[in-house]
Amino acid sequence: MSADKNENFKIAAKNRRARFDYEILETLEAGIVLTGSEIKSVRDGKVSINEAFIGFMKNSNEIFLFNADIALYKQASYNNHEPRRPRVLLMHKAQRAKFLNAVQKKGMTIVPLTMYFNHKGILKLSIALAKGKNVIDKRETIKKRDWTIQKNRILRNYNKG
Repeated sequence: MSADKNENFKIAAKNRRARFDYEILETLEAGIVLTGSEIKSVRDGKVSINEAFIGFMKNSNEIFLFNADIALYKQASYNNHEPRRPRVLLMHKAQRAKFLNAVQKKGMTIVPLTMYFNHKGILKLSIALAKGKNVIDKRETIKKRDWTIQKNRILRNYNKG
């Protein structure tokens, strides 16, 4: 199930640049550990994962979301959180090992795609195992996107007349 296609999902944040910069090989849904003030701020829509990345800490076997900006929640007063702190992602051990091996051996990276609330109201993060695109691949992506826009415009004008 994808967060983009099902209407039961409420998207909190989307990393639009990820699909342009990376070739997505495999996607996965992961939970995320947040404090109360963070989840309230996300529900208000004050979150950005554009500069976020996913990685491992040296002495830890867990995967973390780094540099995701969750704005301070005004009503939390002194119980507020740090906006760009590392946040633990919740995954099965086999999935975590698979992603860790791919990053270490094959030179791939893990990127966050979307942060959304599932049909139960639980915050999830759609992450992807990806390989960086070079300049030629990015140009090809731009050409395909432009052609799709132009084709839709031609078809829309043709159907009017």
